[in-house]
Amino acid sequence: MLPIKDDAGTPAAKPVELTSNQCWDYIRKAEIGRLAVITDAHPEIFPINFVVDRGSVVFRTAEGTKLRAALEGGAVAFEVDGYDDRLGLAWSVVLKGRAVALKSIEEVLASEELPLFPWQSGEKNHFMRIEPAETSGRSFQINGAARRHYLRGTKPQPTIE
Repeated sequence: MLPIKDDAGTPAAKPVELTSNQCWDYIRKAEIGRLAVITDAHPEIFPINFVVDRGSVVFRTAEGTKLRAALEGGAVAFEVDGYDDRLGLAWSVVLKGRAVALKSIEEVLASEELPLFPWQSGEKNHFMRIEPAETSGRSFQINGAARRHYLRGTKPQPTIE
């Protein structure tokens, strides 16, 4: 595979691995994340809104596939990403671990004080915590062509070289 170059022909800068603290800073700034679970031997991904609480991610959900799969005890992954067009910087963070239901009266009462409000109507009575076993992330400079086209809402036509 040929190395990626920007529109000026300059080789792209290599992605930078983020520290754990940097990863959590980006997670706190994100508005929406994606929860990946395995259900019926297949991966499923769900968008979720969430809050960071005591070194973990907390979200609310209703009965259904997401809750069932998260509680089956298998590994889950949580991902957030974004970009800063001012700096020309994109980033992605992934947590891997397990999801647990908040059950003790203390946990449930404390969670109800969190600024966590479901975007979709309906009963979302199950508070879940993603307990990360692994945190990883990276950031990278967005090349000039992408900044001009993709991030501004226009998509250039593919060219063959």
